[in-house]
Amino acid sequence: MKTVLVTGGTGFLGEHLVRELVAARDYDVRAMARSHSPVLEALGVELVRADITADDGELAAALEGCFGVFHLAGMVSRDPDDSHMMMRIHVDGTRKLMRAAAKAKVKRVVVASTSGTVAVARDERPRNETAPYATDVVSGWPYYLSKIYQEKEAFELGAQLGVEVVAVNPSLLLGPGDRRMSSTGDVQKFMRKQIPVVPEGGVNFVDVRDAALATLAAMDKGRPGERYLLGGPNWTFEEFFGRLSRVAKVGAPRLKLPSKVQRFGASVMERVYKRLDRSPPVDRQSVEMSECFWWIDSSKAETELGFVAREPTETLVDTVRYLRDGEL
Repeated sequence: MKTVLVTGGTGFLGEHLVRELVAARDYDVRAMARSHSPVLEALGVELVRADITADDGELAAALEGCFGVFHLAGMVSRDPDDSHMMMRIHVDGTRKLMRAAAKAKVKRVVVASTSGTVAVARDERPRNETAPYATDVVSGWPYYLSKIYQEKEAFELGAQLGVEVVAVNPSLLLGPGDRRMSSTGDVQKFMRKQIPVVPEGGVNFVDVRDAALATLAAMDKGRPGERYLLGGPNWTFEEFFGRLSRVAKVGAPRLKLPSKVQRFGASVMERVYKRLDRSPPVDRQSVEMSECFWWIDSSKAETELGFVAREPTETLVDTVRYLRDGEL
């Protein structure tokens, strides 16, 4: 069987992808990660302890004999102090990986990006893969800006080095198994009643299990040089919180405030909590993001990858259950 490497194998999407790869039995699976993972150990995959920004020798060893790579290694943060680290991981790390993959004669790299590279706007029109990079909208949000640069680097180097590159761009990942709270943190805040105001924008989310299946399909079915948006329902935040309220049996926020008031309040809170060396429940960047619409059209992934988004209530139920089992 062909061998594939999964970088970021201990992450939220990574563990679900590895589980699907093992179940499919089409590949020998090697996972690269910096930390221990009881999930991956239980699945019996080969685990390589390494960092995506590691020296060339470690990457060469991880890539030896690989047909393809699922590049999921990354960092999710809204803390401006983490901007340099996110650029280092997403951009510099991807550059090193692509060059090492070319030397190892890897045929294809599937890059896990985010819908926020192209599908975030200040109007309610859903975007598809033909939309330009949303650089103007995300310019103040280091995570999304770094993911735009990552995509560009991967596609450009792939063309130069003769490595096929396919990007998958999931929206907000929800579902069970987010041990690091990288994606489900806002649901956790909602359940703790730490979101006092109804945002003005709209959200799209996708079940991590469905995103994992589509990511797997991208290795065989994705077209080189193309990206695939993966998403579920397009809801306003008011509708999202209303449905989440019914599932979690937690009262939804009702207060609506002007944008300037919300941003000012979040900025003050952010400064106060920073002095206390604590993370604020609400920060200015989160407020700015919630004023936008993250709505997408996943038709291309449905047609070409066979992507299917499950009934969204199932995802919300499983997310809430997982958080409650972990005692929030």
